[in-house]
Amino acid sequence: LLLLSSLVCCSATAYADEPNLSNSFLPHYEPDQGDALGSSQDTRLHVFTVDYAYVQIPYEVTLWILLASLAKIGFHLYHRLPRLMPESCILIVIGALVGAIIFASDHKSPPVMNSSIYFLYLLPPIILEEGYFMPTRPFFENFVSILWWSLLGSLLNSFGIGLSLYGICQIEAFGLTDLDLLQNLLFGSMISAVDPVAALVVFEEASVNEQLYMMIFGESLLNDGITVVLYNIFIAFTQMHRYEEIESIDVFAGFARFFVVGLGGVLFGIIFGFVSAFMTRFTHNVSAIEPLLVFMFSYLAYLSAETLYISGILAMTSCAVTMKKYVEENVSQNSYTTIKYFMKMLSSVSETLIFVFMGVSTVGKNHEWNWAFICSTLLFCLIWRTLSVFALFYISNKFRTYPFTFKDQLIISYSGLRGASSFSLAFLLPVNLFPRKKLFITATLVVIYFTVFIQGITIGPLVKYLDVKKTNKKESINEEIHVRLMDHLKAGIEDICGHWSHYQLRDKY
Repeated sequence: LLLLSSLVCCSATAYADEPNLSNSFLPHYEPDQGDALGSSQDTRLHVFTVDYAYVQIPYEVTLWILLASLAKIGFHLYHRLPRLMPESCILIVIGALVGAIIFASDHKSPPVMNSSIYFLYLLPPIILEEGYFMPTRPFFENFVSILWWSLLGSLLNSFGIGLSLYGICQIEAFGLTDLDLLQNLLFGSMISAVDPVAALVVFEEASVNEQLYMMIFGESLLNDGITVVLYNIFIAFTQMHRYEEIESIDVFAGFARFFVVGLGGVLFGIIFGFVSAFMTRFTHNVSAIEPLLVFMFSYLAYLSAETLYISGILAMTSCAVTMKKYVEENVSQNSYTTIKYFMKMLSSVSETLIFVFMGVSTVGKNHEWNWAFICSTLLFCLIWRTLSVFALFYISNKFRTYPFTFKDQLIISYSGLRGASSFSLAFLLPVNLFPRKKLFITATLVVIYFTVFIQGITIGPLVKYLDVKKTNKKESINEEIHVRLMDHLKAGIEDICGHWSHYQLRDKY
């Protein structure tokens, strides 16, 4: 309550004298231009002054993070609560509470997120943490299935939802005829970005089988990069459509760009990952800079990829995956501990800010409600998720030694939670290109609230009810030694035969 009161009082102080905010920097030393001689009262030294406008944004963001951190502490103190609902639920509720207080006091919320802040500062720590702590062995064992599901699943969901919504928009009674095909396809790509963190936490507690866990983890790792690439391509098409007609050659160029941007980002990240790993070989006498090298090379891979208009998300992911094995062998134990916890802290702060801001944005006047569009969006998200899962896994199971069961597929289709990525992409839509941006934001929030609060809370009981296959008990040292021996043996046989497969790939990473 004290923090909430401080936040509201600070907002009131900031906006009570809004015309003077532009003079927040060095406000006490500028002479009054309207008074030739100057007033002795203006130039007199004050014992106590208040200049909240100078620190407003960092001060309020710090209060938000502190408030969310205290909520997290309280959330985990009550041990049964984390089993009942995802952590993101409490962050959204705290944000909605802050937003309601700010809205009731008739003040603006601080501009804590725009396109640059999200893509350059909030998103990279989340991507880096996911890539660096990815369990590499099971990932590369299921690499083909993960790539098949992540790539084609994202495309099927994006185009399926977009085309279905476009069909709904053609019904004049719904008042949506001004939404053209490109806008619906862009919204489909945006709402297809999944955030199954809550599902992964439930899977860890339930000890579900490894291949099911890795499919959801791999999807969360690659899905953001794929959907952001689609999102940017559709925005480029929308800008082009305002000035000229889109021809068939432009569509083919868009598909080509999709693969160039994605593969280019992966290649870029691998190069930076190996350079970073090579540099850490020479840091034994200056171990203090080892964590700095890891973070700077990862961030440099992201920024360099964005400079060349290729996928920074996939670049940072592949950089983190590439460097991890070699960096852990080269750096000291203290540096490894620093990298681990600092990376998790940065990721947690970024996700906290996005979820809290999502809650704040829930309460306000920036919404447009249309029953047909919002209900159709939620329905098509569920339908296309289910259809894509059963269709793609029906095909992939024909080539797998251990196929996914019906229960596994049902859990995967139910794990399509939406979260920070979908909301951020909706919030950052340019208003000049999308006049119905408020409708997109409202529909996105409804889908996020439904998936996080309904699916996120019920997925744990569903896993127990279906009695999903559990993972094997922790293997002994003897079993681990024999497993590693067989891994290296199979990789060696592949090398001798000149056959390059996932055994070689897994051995290198």
